[in-house]
Amino acid sequence: MLKEGEAYAGLILGKNGESDYHLVLLADDTSDVSWPAAREWAAAQDGELPTRRELALLFANLRERFDRVWYWSNEPHDTRPQLVWGQNFASGIQTVYGRPFRGHARAIRRIDAG
Repeated sequence: MLKEGEAYAGLILGKNGESDYHLVLLADDTSDVSWPAAREWAAAQDGELPTRRELALLFANLRERFDRVWYWSNEPHDTRPQLVWGQNFASGIQTVYGRPFRGHARAIRRIDAG
């Protein structure tokens, strides 16, 4: 199921009627990108940016595959949509950044567990 350079991160349990799925980290990464550019880059990798839950699992299970910097998620802040959540892979802290801020990105794909 894994393609060359990919890594299996683990199982994400479905919530609110959603199905469980397996999380796969794609091989490549990018840096010095705004959030819109990070989203475009992930789509070009046939993936997408991870959610906050997925970033937490990636930090727990595949931390060694990340530089010790922060990475974009695909989740804007609920009440301040100009801000987007990210994960720091040095400390594990999740915080928000402005969409134009330039950071790192990794892409993921999901495989239905059903």
